[in-house]
Amino acid sequence: MPAEYKDYYQSLGVARGAGDAELKKAFRKLAREFHPDVAKDKKRAEEKFKEINEAYEVLSDPVKRKKYDELGPNWRSGAESRPPPGGGGFPRPGRGGEEADFEFGGTGFSDFFEQMFGTRGHGSSGGFRERGGFGNGRGAPARGRDVQGDILVTLSEVLHGAVRAVTVRHHSRTETHQVKIPAGVAEGQRLRVPGRGESGTGGGPAGDLFLQVRLAKHPDFEVEDHNLVHEVALSPWEAVLGCSLAVPTLEGPVNIKIPPGTQAGQKLRLRGRGLPQHGGGHGDLIVVTRIEVPVQVTGPERELWEQLARNSEFSPRS
Repeated sequence: MPAEYKDYYQSLGVARGAGDAELKKAFRKLAREFHPDVAKDKKRAEEKFKEINEAYEVLSDPVKRKKYDELGPNWRSGAESRPPPGGGGFPRPGRGGEEADFEFGGTGFSDFFEQMFGTRGHGSSGGFRERGGFGNGRGAPARGRDVQGDILVTLSEVLHGAVRAVTVRHHSRTETHQVKIPAGVAEGQRLRVPGRGESGTGGGPAGDLFLQVRLAKHPDFEVEDHNLVHEVALSPWEAVLGCSLAVPTLEGPVNIKIPPGTQAGQKLRLRGRGLPQHGGGHGDLIVVTRIEVPVQVTGPERELWEQLARNSEFSPRS
């Protein structure tokens, strides 16, 4: 089934030639504005947050972005999509020549994303893939094929766990399933909903529904295993003299001390402030320092810097 084209550059408000730094800046600005945890209109914010996450997921990945850009003038915003040459990601014949295309809701990804970039297995083409067995004889019981797709999981859901209503539409049939997202779920992990795939034939059992986890991008954190990484900018005097400042965590800001003489790229570890682990406990929050110098200074400020240069015994080249 055709899917509506998504203009990811428009979603992030950037030009098609935007570089990585510009993309990240645009994403962070929008993600902070529309993050469901802070927005007043949570329903609208949730939809917008999914939209910008999907856009950044594609445009921040060189391979996905190249494929997306190759669609070029053959696609128009709002037009029905057709697969580019060799693009895959679209319905293929199912059993008995029927179209084995699935649509779904509640996963956080659009049909366009699933058809172009969704989970695919060997010989599969589509946001959902089918796998499973057939009977050996005509009329023999055959297990229904499994159905697989992607699900966008926020870091808050990773921290606390959640239950998500996911709809699966195939032909004229629509089913809604309650999918449990356990705390500590990881990128790439598959969530199994038994018996919710395709119906079996000849009295055979139904297949299963599998949803592969993709972690939503966050404006403040990168994820490394169960650790969260946050970059903090320091002024030169904060790095030299040390300071106390607030850094975000998934459960609210905490104060940390920056020791005197902190270097650029130095890592400060806050134990237990990361994501939950399967065996119990939590990962850590790793704060990475970045030192920023003023681009312009006033006359009095310049005099102070010059005085420091004359009187300081420090030289990075000594």
